[in-house]
Amino acid sequence: MVRLLVLLICAASALTRADVIVGGDGFQCSDDSACINRLHPDIPMTATAKPGERIVMKGRDAEDREFDPNDLSNPDKIPGPGFGAVHPVVGPVYIDGAMPGDVLAVTIESIEPGPFGWTSAADYGFADDMVDTDDLFVIWRLGTEYAESDALPGVRIPNASFPGIVTTLPNDVQLTKFLSREQQLADAGGNVFLPSTDVAEPSSLCGAEGNKAGECLRTLPPREIGGNLDIRYLRTGVTIYLPCNIDGCGLAIGDFHYAQGDGEVSGTAIEMDADITVTTQILKDGPDLARGPHYSGPASLLSIPSERFHATTGFPLKEKGEIPQHIAYLASDKVADLTNLSADLSLAAANALVAMIDYIVDEYGYDRTQAYVIASVAVDIRIGQLVDLPNVGATGCW
Repeated sequence: MVRLLVLLICAASALTRADVIVGGDGFQCSDDSACINRLHPDIPMTATAKPGERIVMKGRDAEDREFDPNDLSNPDKIPGPGFGAVHPVVGPVYIDGAMPGDVLAVTIESIEPGPFGWTSAADYGFADDMVDTDDLFVIWRLGTEYAESDALPGVRIPNASFPGIVTTLPNDVQLTKFLSREQQLADAGGNVFLPSTDVAEPSSLCGAEGNKAGECLRTLPPREIGGNLDIRYLRTGVTIYLPCNIDGCGLAIGDFHYAQGDGEVSGTAIEMDADITVTTQILKDGPDLARGPHYSGPASLLSIPSERFHATTGFPLKEKGEIPQHIAYLASDKVADLTNLSADLSLAAANALVAMIDYIVDEYGYDRTQAYVIASVAVDIRIGQLVDLPNVGATGCW
């Protein structure tokens, strides 16, 4: 009888536990106090959640577009605020008890797609210089199982929803580092998205009249703090490991995709509004994320024979003075001084591999040579995305 009473109390507690609901107000991101499209340590937190508490984040598509369900035939009638609005994300959320130096584990519990999505073929894709894009804009009807479009008859895309952006906020030291290396790369002629005040949110901080105008990071490239990872395996059941850099971490999520191929080669996936439910855990002794976030989950997502997987990420980042072996033959006097290269997938893959070797050494006690051999026979190096310049992404999956 006592055991039954305990079970009933526990069940009642689970049913009455309140979710933390964040975002979804207003017509566009600028109308929503829980929507941002820039990253900066001084962005105020919009909600607070305890570890283990369910956080429901109500997000917008990558360009903050509004669809008319009665007229999906003319993409020109579905305008967005412009390129400066990319990407609206939900947050930041203060995680109670999280401190700088912790690792924040974010587990995706569910993703509910909106009714419509879109994909474009424009001049910012991976091979836009070799493909006639013709600025095609495809509108999709999104169901629980498939996406379909009148513009692509006979095509049905299975639901494989995931968030493109999962990030924490940087601290002041990281902000300075990111701004410096990206400006240096831009000065060298690399493809970089430098700070812009155009349609920046929060406007009071990052806009033209904001007190940090010109200092807020664009969300377009991923960085060591997470961000626009665009890894299609970040689906329901997966846990993403992010560094906590400030008190409360400042978790933000957005850029929701209904489906995407490895690479996201046209520059967009099936972009959509979505509601995502996540839970968090604070790890005091988590994995080393110096080279980028990790993620883990059921191996069925990767079609590998293991029960679960652990994966690392890599971006084209290096130490000053270092010349990566694969481009040494070019003898460029620019390379040595840069700490960030543009669209260098080989360097990104090498960083993902080294991060995986470090993980195998730290987690299982093998030496680095043994871990290298294990990686050669049991680790998949996969493309995350090829379009989030300058930081194209690779993953190492174990």
